[in-house]
Amino acid sequence: MKDIITIVGARPQFVKAAVVSKALEQAGISEELIHTGQHYDASMSKVFFDELGIPAPAINLETGSGTHGKQTAAILEKVEAWLLAQEKLPKALMVYGDTNSTLAGALAAAKLHIPVVHVEAGLRSFNRQMPEEINRVMTDHISEILFCSSETGVRQLASEGITKGVHNTGDVMYDAVRIFSQSGGDTPPELFEGDERITLPRKFHLFTLHRPSNTDSPENLSSILQAVGKSGKSVVWPVHPRVRERLDAITLPENLICVQPQPYISLLKLLGSCEGVLTDSGGLQKEAYWLKKPCITLREETEWTETLEGGWNQLVGADTFNILAALDKSPDSEWKPLYGDGHAAENIARILSDFLH
Repeated sequence: MKDIITIVGARPQFVKAAVVSKALEQAGISEELIHTGQHYDASMSKVFFDELGIPAPAINLETGSGTHGKQTAAILEKVEAWLLAQEKLPKALMVYGDTNSTLAGALAAAKLHIPVVHVEAGLRSFNRQMPEEINRVMTDHISEILFCSSETGVRQLASEGITKGVHNTGDVMYDAVRIFSQSGGDTPPELFEGDERITLPRKFHLFTLHRPSNTDSPENLSSILQAVGKSGKSVVWPVHPRVRERLDAITLPENLICVQPQPYISLLKLLGSCEGVLTDSGGLQKEAYWLKKPCITLREETEWTETLEGGWNQLVGADTFNILAALDKSPDSEWKPLYGDGHAAENIARILSDFLH
């Protein structure tokens, strides 16, 4: 059995694993990946393994979609069964972020007395209506090693009574942006919508939308798209597979350019070329900040509160007026580094080496 088993299942986790797995290998830590299959569409899964050079997983559990309870239970059951089938249990099990794969993997390990390592610990939106908030809180409280992206996470864990095994390593997504934003040169990404090749406008905003609170609410979705239309700006939207089916019944603004989901490096190229970002993603808020792009977050709260300083990130929810007002604002302070120095994976590998050996 390897030193550590890593659970991945969703696009952001693949990106994080790309840099951490390499750092573990360089530190002499043996690792094996379990892919839960939470993201199973090829455009959201396989392409990331191929593009980012992630080690092939030992197994794909092919869990697929479903309700939160059904999906979490299925992953928990399958991860536990796989672990019990091994000749020897690992020294630790590592999880990333706040997905159902994160919580299920952590629960499976904790119940088998395998130390849980949580990367991106201590984040809080303080909105218990978000399934991700439940996942991250529960995972933190059963983890033995907790890697935080900033001192904000360290302080939050301390306020909940968690002080042992807590480390501020910086954010591994910063590592990924630092490394992969230099890949592929300055050529624009190839964009397609179906079989049609799309020409990238000279000036545009990058737009992503995937949270059920926005995409499953006709009122919120309509309000956001109205703001896009009224803005008059060219807006490029890589459409998430689960959102695609909802577009058939909607008249989209003429200035909205829908394209297929983008591999990570292509998305970074779009981000580097755009004027600003509209998103309900957690990760893209940080990526926008690191590439010095103003971000408008289509949520009522954010885990990444530091990005709000100086107006680099604005919380607007799904309100048409607030979105349009935010588009007319610019950051009012100088950019400053956040979430480490882009070498978080090396810090994680060093700490884990001491812990495992």
